Amino acid sequence: MIAIACGGTGGHLFPGMTVGRELVRQGCDVTLLISPKEVDQLAVRHLTGMEVATLPALALQGRNYLRFLGALRQSIRSARRLFRRRRPVAVLGMGGFTAAAPMMAGRLCRAKLFLHESNAIPGRANRMLARWVHHAFVGFRQAADSLPAARITVSGTPVRDCFRSVVPETCRRVLELDPAKSTVLIMGGSQGARGVNRLAMAALPRLSARYPEVQYLWLAGMNDVEEVRAFCRSHNIAAKVRKFLPEMELAYGAATLAVSRSGAASLSEIAAMRVPSILIPLPGSADNHQFHNAENFRRTGAALLLDQEAATPEDLIGRITGLLDDTESRESMRGALNQWHRADAPSLIAGRILSELSLAPADSVREREFSADTRPATRELFAL
Repeated sequence: MIAIACGGTGGHLFPGMTVGRELVRQGCDVTLLISPKEVDQLAVRHLTGMEVATLPALALQGRNYLRFLGALRQSIRSARRLFRRRRPVAVLGMGGFTAAAPMMAGRLCRAKLFLHESNAIPGRANRMLARWVHHAFVGFRQAADSLPAARITVSGTPVRDCFRSVVPETCRRVLELDPAKSTVLIMGGSQGARGVNRLAMAALPRLSARYPEVQYLWLAGMNDVEEVRAFCRSHNIAAKVRKFLPEMELAYGAATLAVSRSGAASLSEIAAMRVPSILIPLPGSADNHQFHNAENFRRTGAALLLDQEAATPEDLIGRITGLLDDTESRESMRGALNQWHRADAPSLIAGRILSELSLAPADSVREREFSADTRPATRELFAL
């Protein structure tokens, strides 16, 4: 059995599910380890072909050290009970503290360990766990410099098979939008984003008056959806407002352009669907990783970047207007997005894991690969 610890956010869960499907396709027995959060539970509700287990988890935020350690201990115990019933030959952690306990439990039962880091700046959990793993995978080449792992592959971040070229008019019809109208997608990730919503609400009355022929698909999140709906009604803005959308391929497919946070999974999906975008990184994200993700895209011409704390409604209006008015800029951005999508990411990660599982016993592999003398030579870096 191969366990994939991927809960907590859509950015960890969906790439983990994608690798899991590829491993199942290659004949493996896979168990997904997720958190109790609603986003996780809803996403796996109709999942087939893999076992799903829910483990308690709590992120390390601020100074909640005692609560975090208590939850970590409980999660390790739960993972060890699960692994006693079904011993894994490998554990793949997709990042975040939800993955820490299963990785630790996997190490105790001598499973081979793997991790994937989707962000440009690795999270604390992955930095801590990387020294134990047999192979690490990263979405951004920059992340390799911060992970003390022996073998690192720049794999990109896996996206589901549904994220591919589609007909915009078809997606808009399915979403009950006008198929003939340009569509601006506004979203804040799997859980919404209040800062993005507030900035958009300040900008859209003027933008809507200037472009009455443009419509909006607004994924406002659980907390803001009713307020955003009331706002759109009161200002007569042509918007379809949802909490979130499980079928995100329809949202990207319908979009002329997107206004989005810059979580790694969202960026991978944007790249796969070639959507011109205005990225608004989450202020205060761990190690400011969303800014670094967005900056990588901006530097290569794959997106525009907007600082939420400094941005005015006029800044957002100007960027949206620029993309709506300039077809050539949108096409240039779509071309630049090509370099950020690796369609083979799921098969690459699954293949490397299966290759490692056919190597020498875990102890000798660990000793050879984690030697300080051999570490630089054993790194494998594939350009995106």
